[in-house]
Order: sequence, then C-alpha cells, then structure tokens
Amino acid sequence: MNQLSNRLNYLSESETLAMTQKSRELKAQGFDVINLSIGEPDFNTPLAVKNAAKQAIDDNFTHYTPVSGIPDLRAAICHKLKRDNDLDFTPDQIVVSTGAKQSIANVMLSLVNPGDEVVVPAPYWVSYKEIVKLAEGTAVFVPAFIETNFKISAEQLDAAITPKTKVLIFSSPCNPTGSVYSKDELQAFAKVIAKHKHVFVIADEIYEYINYVGKHESIAQFAEIRDQVIIINGLSKGFAMTGWRLGFLAAPKFIAKACDKYQGQITSGTCSITQKAAVEAFNTDPKQSVELQEMVKTFRERRDMVLELLKGIPDLKTNVPDGAFYIFADVTNYYGKTDGAITIKSCDDIANYLMDKVYLATVSGNAFGNPNCIRFSYATSNDILIEAVKRIREALSVLK
Repeated sequence: MNQLSNRLNYLSESETLAMTQKSRELKAQGFDVINLSIGEPDFNTPLAVKNAAKQAIDDNFTHYTPVSGIPDLRAAICHKLKRDNDLDFTPDQIVVSTGAKQSIANVMLSLVNPGDEVVVPAPYWVSYKEIVKLAEGTAVFVPAFIETNFKISAEQLDAAITPKTKVLIFSSPCNPTGSVYSKDELQAFAKVIAKHKHVFVIADEIYEYINYVGKHESIAQFAEIRDQVIIINGLSKGFAMTGWRLGFLAAPKFIAKACDKYQGQITSGTCSITQKAAVEAFNTDPKQSVELQEMVKTFRERRDMVLELLKGIPDLKTNVPDGAFYIFADVTNYYGKTDGAITIKSCDDIANYLMDKVYLATVSGNAFGNPNCIRFSYATSNDILIEAVKRIREALSVLK
C-alpha cells in the first residue's frame, strides 16, 4: 500500500541531482567519471566573505534571526539593487531565504491557487515545473529552440497568457541555455505584461554576474510593470557560494509580507553566519572585485575553448551562450543512429549513452523541457573539459 502523499508521488526527482548522484556512485566504485551535470562554480568563495563569516562566529552571532533576514543584510541587498540595477527597494520588500530555490517556492506558493496557470518558457530550469506542481498550478510551456537562441518572443508570450494566467517565470541569463534577454526583448515582454494586470513575473536573475555581453538587464526596470515583478537572486553562482545557501526575493510589499508568513512556518530565518557573510558579499561591487572578475573571465575563456573544440563534432549543433556556464547542444542529428547494439531515439538515450560508454555525465534536454538537446557545464578545469570533449567525440563517432 502506498502510504506517501499524492503531492509527493506527483513530484519528479531533480534530473540534475539524479545524474550527479549516479556520477558519485560510479566514482565510488572506481570508475573514471567526468561529471558535467551540476551547475556549480569550481572557484572558492572570496576571502573577504569568508572572513566576515569567521568574524560572525567569533562574535557569537549564532542565534535566531528575523524570518526575512537581519536588517543590515536586507539593507545591503537594497544597496546592491540600486548600485547594480538602478532599482529602488526598501528592506521590507526583501525576504532572505535558504537559497534562491526556496525564494522561488515562497513566491509560487504565496501566489498560485489550484488551477492557476504559470507560463514557463522552455528550456527552463528543472525545478520550475515541479514547484508549480507543489503549488497545484498548471504549467504552460512556451517552446524555444536553437534557431532563436532558445529565447521566446513577445508574441509567443502574449499568445500563452489567458484569464487563468497568474505567473510568468523565466531566467536571464538562462539555465540551461546561457541565453540572455536584451533590454529591447525585455521591454517587449513588459509591454505584454502591462496589458495583463493579473499576471506577475518571477524574474530569476541568479546568474546575473556571469554575463558576457555587458550590463545585466532586469525586467523590473520598466515602471509600467514594477508592481508585478518579483526578482529572485542570491550568492550561489556569482560569488561561488553554493554551499552557503542564501537567496533573496525583492517584491511588492504585500508579496514580501506573504512570503515572510509562509517561510515563518517552514524554515524561519536562514543561517545567521551565512547572513553576515552575505552582508559583505552584497556590499562588494563586482566591478571592483578582482576575484569575481577573474572568475567571469575564466568562464568566458572556457566557453570559447569548448565551443571551438566542439566544432570538431560536425553533427553536434551549438549556439553561443551569452551567460551562465552551460552548453545546451542540439543532438537531433544523432537520432536514428546506432552503434550496433543501441539505437539513439532521444536526448535521454544520448545522455545515457555518454554515461555508459565513456563515463561522462550530462543532463538530458527533456529535464529542461527541450527534447532536442543535452546540457553540460563548463564550470571545471580546462584539462577536464578537453578530456570531456574528447570522450564526446569518440563516443558519438561510433554512431552510424
């Protein structure tokens, strides 16, 4: 007899975490696995941020904090939003959470009722659709493919909105594609959203600082929809602080208050030590930080190197990602091909084939709502990336 809740049974396991777990298990068995399935910078947290955490421990800053975050942290986030994005927020519009994922869940569970529709451009981050499920909403996927740089148009967005639509959620820079929406593209979105006052926008900007095309553009900059936009951001990617677990949302006051209420019953305030470290991080101007600038420079160089190496695999199609640290490669040219034992029919088959044949962990595009691609991260060393592309080339060359 199944004694688990219907809610849990309806929920899917994170495909990225599942592939990472499989990689760890094979490594533990002695196999030479290269894991490019997880999105994690291979850099260390900046020294000043670590020192702030050490000081907090020495100062015995180890007690409960306000649910939405300590006052100096929320003030630092407001400072960051003004400095980097020219956006005016007050501390009572900020809710600090245990990672950007929790911030997204807070908003979705605070806004979405059973049957409400959530527009999700695809490809999308794997957890979006599952969080919509938890909120008992209905995800409406709007597809984009490599031909449009994996970005949807304002016309597609407009066509997807109905009287039941409650939320649009998207990321820029995007996980899994690395695509970045321009100011003009976001302005076109804003004109659509302005016509539909019942629709809120969750703008996931966690990869803001890993941007290779210039200034980050936020959809919150457009005054006509300012009261409809919730910004999600955090420290995991831009500050190489994945394990610290700190994200935040910036929202209209009534939404921030609702999220504070919700979080108060789930986790309360996040780690006090992490919050003190975050004050230092958000008060750091990324343009003035040698460590952060070097990290982005290295990611750009790795992107360029990997794309050049992939040119040696002619049936693999790639775009040029403008941010984040992923390649989302179109593998449809291999559908129908075989090595004599296995016939490739889908991107799932390709991902499993690479793992089974050459111990290379990638993630199927189906995890992100795209049946044509696989995702792999270049957030690792040049030597590992060179070996990874070599394994891809060798494995795919067998398919005829």
